Amino acid sequence: MANDTPPRWDRRMQQRLARGEAAALGELYDRFASLVHSLAHRVLDDDQAADQVTREVFLAIWENPEAYDPRQGNLRSWVARLTQRQAVNRLRQTEATAYAETGVGSAEELEAKVRRASAAARADYIVTSMPAPLRKALELAYFQRRDYRQTAADLSISHEEARRRLRLGLQLLSTANTRPLDGPPGGYGRAL
Repeated sequence: MANDTPPRWDRRMQQRLARGEAAALGELYDRFASLVHSLAHRVLDDDQAADQVTREVFLAIWENPEAYDPRQGNLRSWVARLTQRQAVNRLRQTEATAYAETGVGSAEELEAKVRRASAAARADYIVTSMPAPLRKALELAYFQRRDYRQTAADLSISHEEARRRLRLGLQLLSTANTRPLDGPPGGYGRAL
């Protein structure tokens, strides 16, 4: 799975991209394109715009592979951060153009929309990046409306372990609204 990618793979991928290996870009695209597109779509709510952001993100990676610093976190988080930044910039640009053309809206409304979209994209990223046991416990509790006892039974774990997983998962999700707009998505630079 992409979120279990070892740092060694990240460094090798960066080196291959720096050497201009087209196959490396293809491999990176295969691994992260769905993440990039889904994060961009979450911010922009537009398939065509998400497609364009996806192309722009991979072009930026191809042109500047040295911008990635493996000491700051894994490649997946860096790609997500690039996507977040590009999608937010696109949203601001699109909304500013719409405002200029129609005169409807305000800078405050635009920033509120950007904050909501950014928080939603960060939450999606956090959920997809968290360890599978935490994600499964949250899915049972949230989507299937299970309490911690039912979650424990469904997962064949103790009640205490179910509470721990739910608590940790919710703590990770709570960071989605606390990150600055230009900062990294939850978990960048540290293991989830």
